[in-house]
Amino acid sequence: MGGGGHGGTTYKGYTIGNPARWHSVTGKGLCAVMWFWILYRAKQDGPVVLGWRHPWEGHGDHSDGHGHEGH
Repeated sequence: MGGGGHGGTTYKGYTIGNPARWHSVTGKGLCAVMWFWILYRAKQDGPVVLGWRHPWEGHGDHSDGHGHEGH
């Protein structure tokens, strides 16, 4: 079996090859996107998750004059 010169890490007789450069770059990029999304959602929904605000209270008044007007 012993391929020898290809590099990698051997553990208990099993050799794991080194990742290609694009695997590492893509993984780091997707990790950054994941954390940006988590932090964005924490900013938006943090008070609801922590119990500081009820979800039906909304994120503020986004009315634009449509809806319940006194006719």
